[in-house]
Amino acid sequence: MQKKSRPSSRSSSPSAKRTTELSLLDPPDGVALVTRLRIAGCVFAEDEAQLLLASAETSTELEQMVQQRISGIPLEQIVGWAEFAGMRVAIDPGVFVPRRRTELLLRHAVALAPSRPVVVELCCGSAALSVALASALNDIELYATDVDPAAVRCAHRNLSRLPAPVGVLEGDLYEPLPLSLVGRVDLLLANAPYVPTDAISLMPPEARLHEPQLALDGGSDGLDVLRRIIAEATRWLAPNGHLLVETSRTQASETVLALERHGMAGRIVASDELDATAVMGRLATAANF
Repeated sequence: MQKKSRPSSRSSSPSAKRTTELSLLDPPDGVALVTRLRIAGCVFAEDEAQLLLASAETSTELEQMVQQRISGIPLEQIVGWAEFAGMRVAIDPGVFVPRRRTELLLRHAVALAPSRPVVVELCCGSAALSVALASALNDIELYATDVDPAAVRCAHRNLSRLPAPVGVLEGDLYEPLPLSLVGRVDLLLANAPYVPTDAISLMPPEARLHEPQLALDGGSDGLDVLRRIIAEATRWLAPNGHLLVETSRTQASETVLALERHGMAGRIVASDELDATAVMGRLATAANF
């Protein structure tokens, strides 16, 4: 299960001036906004209140946003963006909200990237990972795919502002990729769904009710999609390319075994700071990690 990070309130700007008009202590219904959010179960009620105040243009719009948040809609979908790796990434309603833990994939991808890398992100969602990676690397050739049309639209909006060549493609995993990429991919990234089906009911309502099931459900043991990604990875990877996938601590060893069954070597990496676990794979015939 993914933990939600403290929301960023670094978005002061002209909209912050409206906080004098939309007072934190006197919202439209006369109840303190922070108290309303805290009663609704928002752990970071003060930070969320600041973001809602900075995002609302009028008292009426603020009240609508507060009602959405109280009903359980993710804050990022309400304000229209999420922070990832210090960047703002657009988030549309119904699109998976990127978690800070996925920054572990970003860190290792940046460290492993050759010059002028060819990068593919599968199950891209909003493409937060691709946006951050393209911002960190120079002269990148980038492709992002997702089976969800809403995610593809959101990813296209986020990636369209990049100067790098970008292909945002709708389809199941590798299916929409051009065949010219076979054997050329330096970095193959995926934050694929890895929550076991039976565990989805235990997730916070804002995730299980307002994020697409396709982005959460990894099958009976959570590894169905990851196994499919691994099974075809060797076809697409360059000789010294790397596959990087997010997983959980309990699933990491089985993920490495799946790599080994398909002629790849695997390595588990983790971060206590990010509460994150990932598995990196590369062709078994290539040099060690």
